[in-house]
Amino acid sequence: MPEPDDLAWGPPWMRGARAGSGRAHPAARYVVALVVAVIQVAGSFGASHAQPDRRSLDALAVALLLVAPAAITVRRRYPVPAMVAAALAAAGFLARGYAYGPVFLGLAILLVVTVVRGHRVAAWSGAVAVLAGDAVGRLAFGSAAWSWQAVGGLLAWILVVLAVAEVGRSWRDRAVTYRQVARETRLRQAGEERLRIAQELHDVVAHHMSLINVQAGVALHLADRRPEQVEPALIAIRDASKEALSELRSLIDVLRLDGAPAPRSPVANLAGLDDIVERSGHAGLEVSKTVTGQERGLPAAVELAAYRIVQEAITNIVRHAAATRAAVTLDYGEDVLSLTIEDDGSGAATLQNLVQGNGISGMQERARALGGELRLSPATGGGLRVEADLPTGGPG
Repeated sequence: MPEPDDLAWGPPWMRGARAGSGRAHPAARYVVALVVAVIQVAGSFGASHAQPDRRSLDALAVALLLVAPAAITVRRRYPVPAMVAAALAAAGFLARGYAYGPVFLGLAILLVVTVVRGHRVAAWSGAVAVLAGDAVGRLAFGSAAWSWQAVGGLLAWILVVLAVAEVGRSWRDRAVTYRQVARETRLRQAGEERLRIAQELHDVVAHHMSLINVQAGVALHLADRRPEQVEPALIAIRDASKEALSELRSLIDVLRLDGAPAPRSPVANLAGLDDIVERSGHAGLEVSKTVTGQERGLPAAVELAAYRIVQEAITNIVRHAAATRAAVTLDYGEDVLSLTIEDDGSGAATLQNLVQGNGISGMQERARALGGELRLSPATGGGLRVEADLPTGGPG
């Protein structure tokens, strides 16, 4: 089935078919052929009475008039042969000197179909054959006296039909191009969404699993020496694993088919930083949070990016920096949110390695996606300083 936005382009007579099953009913072609046959035969008899100087209709004329309706029934499978047969029949009809009339109706339909389906040369050749048939009948067989008015009218009619056909072809090309662009756009957006979800999964798993690993090590270390301190460590493991599972479930729900349950927890935001601070304390890292400027609600994308950057920075400190203290500072500027995360560990000594991995590239991508930037530098106490500036779009 085509996408909904694909239906916005293309000739009006093509939209209806695409909105349904994509093809007309099989009997439709026969109905059209029957209507064309009736109009051409009955109309030609009427035209013959109005043009006494032209040859009267006979059995051959009726046979020639029925060629185009018969060709319409096979136009989908054999567009060019169907159009050629109708053009030759019309040319023969004119060469014999029969009256001008609706003999051109079936041919007009087939010319339009042929051009729209890309067979321009064949369609124009068929039109020339009709003109040639009329000229041969007048000059060679004397079917009628030469008349520039009649020849000019026939030529004008053929050019109008071909112009309509070219417009239809233009609409079809435009619709095909639009569908291709729309499809490529959807694929690109889907790829970007997969990358975003992969980044979210990395941040969630890395942060919570790091805390669980540290707490499990603490519990094992204290199991014999200080059994009374094992319970807080196990509680911290339980809480971290529960939150990790909840966030993973919310992200997995995004990957489900349409109609799947909505995420079961809200999108992470700056209000959740207190939880990171508390959990990090259970892992043996003392984290302080400082807020400067006028604290306010920010766009969801900014709050999510800020939360994930702080989360990833704290995760790296817990896993790699061997630090005992970390400080998180949020500065609410007029049109930018500035984040600073510092620690007293050994991260500055391995700054180059951190840039190449450990989620630093993910933090940089989050900042760049919002038009901001993220910087790494040695902290005053020997640790690492992570600074990020995230545009907020003005005061909230």
